[in-house]
Amino acid sequence: MNAAALWQQAISENIAASAVPGYKKQQVTFEGVRAGLLGAQSHQMEVSPQHYSQPTASLRTDFSQGIMRPTGSKTDLAIEGNGFFEVQLPDGKMAYTRDGEFRLSPQGQLVTKDGYPVASDSGTLQVDLKNPGTFTVSNTGEASQGNQNKGKIRLVEFTDPSLLAPMGGGYFTANDPKLQPKASAASSVRQGFVEASNGSVVEEMTNLMMAMRSFEANQKVIQIHDERVNKAINELAPS
Repeated sequence: MNAAALWQQAISENIAASAVPGYKKQQVTFEGVRAGLLGAQSHQMEVSPQHYSQPTASLRTDFSQGIMRPTGSKTDLAIEGNGFFEVQLPDGKMAYTRDGEFRLSPQGQLVTKDGYPVASDSGTLQVDLKNPGTFTVSNTGEASQGNQNKGKIRLVEFTDPSLLAPMGGGYFTANDPKLQPKASAASSVRQGFVEASNGSVVEEMTNLMMAMRSFEANQKVIQIHDERVNKAINELAPS
């Protein structure tokens, strides 16, 4: 029942964030964990104790690529490959995202829709709002405004992205000491596109019905077992 409840929680988050560009859906994995020994005996022979398993569930992030959705906006960027955009949080720490729905701040900085500056090889990416030159970003992340080079947007990747900690809104943090971001040479940028969520609302609704049925079935098993124990106590216990 706990596993089914965790599954429903993950489904709810996936549905709620299905419209967030670059969102990576949460998945629940089920496995059996060895929990102890069961001793058993028969009338003819002694049976060796047997191991029994306890079911458990855990969350993991599916980092598969979402589809590219054209927007036509010069500040919208999408990543093809395993890379992440690096952005600076208000406390100075770095976070990582696939959500490339960027905009220009009143100061001319390229920022996320939450106002976090997008990192470049020279700090934050700064654009001159008085310059009529077109803002362009190459496939390698080189940003320019007219003939002026503005720096290269940092694309980083991780050897084991499953260790990234989700912080909501499509952002991740690298809290695990094993995680060290490195430049993503195999990833490329597409200007005027955003990457859609890799989840499907229809699929999640189907999963939600399955999770609810699983929860209800296990709940019924517990109720039946409780009734049997209660009957055994009332009818078999010595008066």
